[in-house]
Amino acid sequence: MSLATRIRAFLAEEDWQFAPHELPTMPGSPGSPAHPWRRRIAYVLVAVLVGLTGGFGNALIAANTTSLGGALGLDPAQVAWLPTVYVMTNVSINLLLIKFRQQFGLRPFAIIFLVLYVGFTFAHLFVRDFGSAILVRAASGMAGAPLSSLALYYLMQAFPAGWRLRAVVVGIGIPQCATPLARLFSPELLAMSQWRTLYLFELGLAALSLAAVLAFRLPPTVRIEAFEKLDFVTFPLFAGAMALVAAVLGLGRIVWWTEAPWIGWALLAAIPMLVAALVIEHGRANPLLNTRWLASADIVRFAIVTIMARIVLSEQTYGAVGLLTVLGQNNDQLIVFFLIIFAATVAGVAASAATIDPQRLTQPVMLAIGLVAVAAYADSHATSLTRAPQLYVTQALIAFSAAFFLGPALLFGMTRALAAGSGHIISFIALFGIVNSIGGLGGSALLGTYQVMREKAHSAAIVEAVAPTDPLVQARLAAGAAGVARVVGDPALARAEGGALLAQSATREANILAYNDVFRLIALLAALTFAYLAFLLFRRRIRARREALA
Repeated sequence: MSLATRIRAFLAEEDWQFAPHELPTMPGSPGSPAHPWRRRIAYVLVAVLVGLTGGFGNALIAANTTSLGGALGLDPAQVAWLPTVYVMTNVSINLLLIKFRQQFGLRPFAIIFLVLYVGFTFAHLFVRDFGSAILVRAASGMAGAPLSSLALYYLMQAFPAGWRLRAVVVGIGIPQCATPLARLFSPELLAMSQWRTLYLFELGLAALSLAAVLAFRLPPTVRIEAFEKLDFVTFPLFAGAMALVAAVLGLGRIVWWTEAPWIGWALLAAIPMLVAALVIEHGRANPLLNTRWLASADIVRFAIVTIMARIVLSEQTYGAVGLLTVLGQNNDQLIVFFLIIFAATVAGVAASAATIDPQRLTQPVMLAIGLVAVAAYADSHATSLTRAPQLYVTQALIAFSAAFFLGPALLFGMTRALAAGSGHIISFIALFGIVNSIGGLGGSALLGTYQVMREKAHSAAIVEAVAPTDPLVQARLAAGAAGVARVVGDPALARAEGGALLAQSATREANILAYNDVFRLIALLAALTFAYLAFLLFRRRIRARREALA
């Protein structure tokens, strides 16, 4: 038997016999046969393992950019490319992956991409410079994209038919738990062998996921001829445009928007590429992106609300963590903080799954965004004495909201896609991935830019208020000079050091005030989004009453 024949036999799906009610709901998704309880437990464990592996793919890097930068000798702009390039290749790949499942089946889909993910994660161990790090992270972004879909499918197999919606909510929530876990594990991992241990940990998870998927197969799917020639014209245009937008959002606030010429060139290239892709798709009979459906009022409102939600939910990943970093706290000192966030995230996923109602999907989103508005406003009163314990309650609320929001948002769009026809699922999955990824990057870009601008304004105000003839200022300078007098013998140099210490204190206070402004902005945006959802809900009820009366 030739090697190619052996590979095809290894990848071939089993010949399952389905009852009519067990058939796959659409090509590319697994069938739904009855499973013994032991297999159901195994499917749950595989789903958790694969989901966390996918979540750790970028969380470990995002949580340890400073350590990685120091180990690889990278400057802040270069380090920022590592999580950004992962998103650049990850954001649009689902457009092709869905059709890959439909044409070649679930088993080749799972095995091929997991093998690639293991291989690229192993390649991280041989990273030596910036170029190799970028190439490996970009490849990992493409190879790791299927993991969230696999986790979702495995979890749906573990639940009975009446609980499938809850399985969707839990499946989409599992990768969200990886971010706080990454910050919990990172100090110990870095202490073992610096940055290489992070990649060894990720490699171990990827290898375990591959072994678990090989041991416990998903039921096969219905296969169709899915790919068309124009797919390979549209996808590079669309994916290239989204990658350029992601690069601009991920790096803009670091290299600064008006200082780096490549930002303008990237946007100049992205806009016509995106327009060309949408024009091609608009005229196709079987498009990758159904532009007519995506332009419908419900889907546009869904996209706006989801992007706004992702922006305000950046309060935790950018705002709170950034504030604590300015105050001198790092991952080693925030173990309890991230443990609380992890517990709140799990609670949010559980509460969302327990309360999910397909007829009432707007209310959970409103609740989540309303909680963010309250928590962000409470955080906006931080001072230089604020530490992690003062943020436990508010950040737990935001972590709960982030997990509680995601399931209803996914089901809102999915139910409308299924109602419009199964062909719209590809368009919706692409939209959902894009608004979450681009919304997350856009949130950090918006809040980071606003924080820098407000810090400059507060710094100017503080410096203007500091008069050298003020007795309090003179006392502060003398105290700073006295503090370094034991190690600096020259009195003039000691006074200069005292001035430098005062300048550091002024910069820290300006940053704290700027973060307070960021929290107020988040509270305002969340309140406006909450009011918009309340208006939509009120208008829907008024129309329903009018129709009932008519």
